[in-house]
Amino acid sequence: MRNDISKTANIINHLKTLPYFTLESVFSIEKNRHFLRVLLSRFSKNGKIIRLKKGMYVSADYIEDIKRKNLFTGYEEFVSGIIYEPSYLSMDYILSENNLLTEMPKNYTAVALKKTKLLTNNLDNFYYHSIKPELFCGFKILKENNFSFKKATVAKALFDFLYFRKKMLLSESAIKELRLNLSELKSNDISELKKYIELEKSEKMRELYNILIKLWKDLKKS
Repeated sequence: MRNDISKTANIINHLKTLPYFTLESVFSIEKNRHFLRVLLSRFSKNGKIIRLKKGMYVSADYIEDIKRKNLFTGYEEFVSGIIYEPSYLSMDYILSENNLLTEMPKNYTAVALKKTKLLTNNLDNFYYHSIKPELFCGFKILKENNFSFKKATVAKALFDFLYFRKKMLLSESAIKELRLNLSELKSNDISELKKYIELEKSEKMRELYNILIKLWKDLKKS
């Protein structure tokens, strides 16, 4: 009994230091798989650990620690990338972060190579849009406070935002209704956006690009 208490304390202290863990990753301190499964199940029920996705967890103590250090947003961006790989943050999330959208997104929005998926855990909602491999580009790998994550450039986030809505955007008025702050776009963003339009090659995206450029130029004149 005393040995089990000691092992449990040792495991808890170890998990407090990890940004995430799996059953396999804690075998270095405890080889008894049955004991670990029972322990993790108990921890999950009493809130000591938080399930990020099936088979992946983080300790509640770790989360409280990064909240105290004001690192929680960076941690969630990091989590977005590890629970569904490969993926990068894009669309509403990046556009809002760069003031192109005035409304805060309800989910962390990302683009992935795998199928479209919504993952929900006790931290937040993470929505992944599936894209073809040749369009899985236009992102940077960033590292902040030991958290690494992928983020789309402003131009690629805008491309993705339009790309996944292209069937609904049938006119100039439909694009206006998106309420994009186009004045925030710089000339180099426009040039980069054009590259993705040419890469995608569809007539529909060219039409949307031309409407967007017209609206952007009108703003510059006013």
